[in-house]
Amino acid sequence: MSAAGADKAADQAAALLAIIRELAAELHPGRPPPALGLDSALDRDLGLDSLARVELLTRVEQRFGIALPEQILGTIDTPRDLLRAMLSAGAPRAAMVPEISELSPGEARAAPHSARTLVEVLNWHVTTHPDRRHIQLYQDQSEGAFLSYRQLKQGAEAVATGLQQGGLEPGEPVAIMLPTGIDYFFSFFGILLAGGIPVPIYPPARLSQIEDHMRRHRGILANCRAVTLITVPEAKAVARLLKSQVETLRRLVTVAELRAAPGKLVEAVPKEQDIAMLQYTSGSTGNPKGVVLTHANLLANIRVMGEAIRADPTDVFVSWLPLYHDMGLIGAWLGSLYYAILLVLMSPLAFLARPQRWLWAIHRYRGTLSAAPNFGYELCLRKLEDRELEGLDLSSWRLAFNGAEAVSPDTVRRFAERLRPYGFRPETMTPVYGLAESCVGLAFPPFGRGPVIDRIQRDAFTRSARAVPAAADDATALRFVACGQPLPGHQIRVVDPSGRELPERMEGEIQFRGPSATSGYYRNAEATRALFRGDWLDAGDKGYIASGELFVTGRTKDIIVRAGRNIYPDELEHALGEIPGIRKGCVAVFGSTDPATGTERLVVLAETRETDPLSLDRLRNRIVATTTDIIGTPPDDVALKPPHTILKTSSGKIRRAASRESYERGRLRRPARAPWWQITRLAVAGLGAQLRRLRRRTTEGLYAAWAWTLYGLMAPAVWLGVVLLPRASWRWSFMRGAGRTLARASGTPLRVQGLEHLPPPGRACILVANHASYLDGYVLVTALPREFSFVAKVEFKQSFIIRIFLRRIQAEFVERFDKQKGISDARHVAGTLRAGRSLLFFPEGTFTRRPGLLRFFLGAFVAAVEAGAPVVPIAIRGTRSMLRSDSWFPRRGAISVTVGEPLDPREIKAGAKIDDWTLALKLRDLAREEILRHSGEPDLAHERADI
Repeated sequence: MSAAGADKAADQAAALLAIIRELAAELHPGRPPPALGLDSALDRDLGLDSLARVELLTRVEQRFGIALPEQILGTIDTPRDLLRAMLSAGAPRAAMVPEISELSPGEARAAPHSARTLVEVLNWHVTTHPDRRHIQLYQDQSEGAFLSYRQLKQGAEAVATGLQQGGLEPGEPVAIMLPTGIDYFFSFFGILLAGGIPVPIYPPARLSQIEDHMRRHRGILANCRAVTLITVPEAKAVARLLKSQVETLRRLVTVAELRAAPGKLVEAVPKEQDIAMLQYTSGSTGNPKGVVLTHANLLANIRVMGEAIRADPTDVFVSWLPLYHDMGLIGAWLGSLYYAILLVLMSPLAFLARPQRWLWAIHRYRGTLSAAPNFGYELCLRKLEDRELEGLDLSSWRLAFNGAEAVSPDTVRRFAERLRPYGFRPETMTPVYGLAESCVGLAFPPFGRGPVIDRIQRDAFTRSARAVPAAADDATALRFVACGQPLPGHQIRVVDPSGRELPERMEGEIQFRGPSATSGYYRNAEATRALFRGDWLDAGDKGYIASGELFVTGRTKDIIVRAGRNIYPDELEHALGEIPGIRKGCVAVFGSTDPATGTERLVVLAETRETDPLSLDRLRNRIVATTTDIIGTPPDDVALKPPHTILKTSSGKIRRAASRESYERGRLRRPARAPWWQITRLAVAGLGAQLRRLRRRTTEGLYAAWAWTLYGLMAPAVWLGVVLLPRASWRWSFMRGAGRTLARASGTPLRVQGLEHLPPPGRACILVANHASYLDGYVLVTALPREFSFVAKVEFKQSFIIRIFLRRIQAEFVERFDKQKGISDARHVAGTLRAGRSLLFFPEGTFTRRPGLLRFFLGAFVAAVEAGAPVVPIAIRGTRSMLRSDSWFPRRGAISVTVGEPLDPREIKAGAKIDDWTLALKLRDLAREEILRHSGEPDLAHERADI
């Protein structure tokens, strides 16, 4: 190298080290400046994880006016590695607007709704449209490789043949540790065709860390008893070390080796209840949890998600999500596979290196669907410059899913504002909720609705777990983003610590159930037992429900979500406690939300008796190195504190939540108090919280007991009064008075609006109301100042007590299952109307514990048309929260009844000139629309009432 060249390299090296030093100081404020050299380790010595490396490359490119290849993100380990890449880098290409791709995926037919397994789904597509383009790999300057359904099946068959020739037996797990690419898809379906169980695990981020990476996967491979590991050629040599530690692991192989194996495939024929895959929730815990997902689970989840987003073959899904993660594997790929959607795929590395690629891929391929964790949207906001977006058109993007980690209200708002000039519509942003234990999706918002942010009073929420709406000028309000309603066929509830369902706007533990729910964790009975609460599953998150929508407020489990990846603290805390100089058992690892980005920072809080600055610096470096070895990423902050800083329970367990709170409030910097003082303070603080909790539970229990006592005293008296009083008007006055007495005695406010809309007493009408609770009948008797007949199911006749009571108030019994008998009952009901008596229908036919208005049956509206009687819609609000279906624990609440304007069938028919059947449908839709508007519950018209 010439002298001039040497001087240039020296100048660039000095400038590079200055950039790195500045970045490290920004990422780790308060940490002493690192001893920095060209051979310093970017992760262990400097604490630069993958996202920090992206920032480093961006700054280097801007400072030196060069374009670095994205592959170096996975190859640079030291500043010297980066310097070599800089010296050989070229000038950046001129920005240009990519042309819209002209490729057509080909003709497609409807989705394979009769398929029972993923293999049947693939075979259906191969039979129906074998050459339709299924996957398009993204490249900046040209059309990358693509995969049709025929090619996918052929490649999978070749892999399956190689697996069978290697001795794979039916039901044996096979681990896939591959980067994003065609080989991944061949491997996944190849394992299924061979009769095995796919086990996706994440590939190494950098080849230099393969050995450490393999060591971290030892627990997963041992737990699932994998017999084969499919990996990249570079990893094979090091992966052989696992054979001595994982007893079942027999074979380490590449896709090329599998495809080259001769032989004939005996294609497996899985059943819908067979395991389709194992989704491990973490690779960094000593107790790996592999979620068991059957073909039935996956197809149920894919189908209801597709229904919720109205997916069809005209959609284009653009994804950079990793294929080892459920959001990328199931949500992006398997969902696209089922609905014959073109999947445009780029690697996570390509996105991290240049986030604008993601948006330009949507522009170029006219993407309609895409997804990212919150950090992906935030990364775009931090990295994109106006000059990089010139000509960008995102008008085709109809749904941008935001999930897999906490959704930041600020990110949601700022992303929409930032990209609005480029065709991004605010309603495109779609916060969703899901978890591996429910395949991937559990709650989606109404289609095209856009984000809803709930502002609640901070004090009421933190002290009593009540999500009280905050005033518009409340600067201290907490904000949570709505994650939507449960997917069709699925249910979500929020419960207190005793497992009783909470009313709306009360925070508790989230539980769920449905056809997508796992049967448990693979070969982990202890974790499976902890997962289930009867037939409900514990989501491990806290939240509340308002207007039928779920708002997630935090996690009950100690998982740390960092850049979309789960980290469990137990194993890391134990390992860090073994470092000389760190007090064993006095390490707390937790996640702390970055207020600027909404993403989670990994914090290590450790106690030490060291006070010398050099010794503390060495301990920090050891902690960073150990953390990186175990979980593959350095901590964002290491706080070394004197003894007795970390808060513990009386049994000596680390109180992570309390330690996190002290860290976030800056209390860790205060000098340690004497042990007796700390114990006293914690005892007093804990006593206050326990007393508040005990008071709340006691109050709730006493109220429930009082409510049932009132009912137990009044119900027999009301029954006797109705049976013995000779006049109908006396009976109704007696019932109405009892209802008002019960409401006052139980402290239940009853608000009634719109009574002026009731027709005059001389004209019969049909009253239709939503049905949310067993309380609804009592409420309507109390609220409405007129007599009417309940239309009740004929099954009530089987109970002597109920039958006598209902007959005394002139109830009409109808058949729900025998169609011929139902028709004659409808004619009889119409005759009752013509005779001048009003009728009350609950047209949903039943009620459920899940909030929402079900679809209406037509009986009430057909009767109204036949009799020419007006229909009066009535909305009841509040009874479901007071007493839900499947629960006998009443809770305090308020009830409102809103009477809508009558719908006269004769007036509607005269104005529209329609036949009677169409008129009944019109009446039904108008009445339902009015009730939905006032009920405060979501629209569940898509759900079939289980009657």
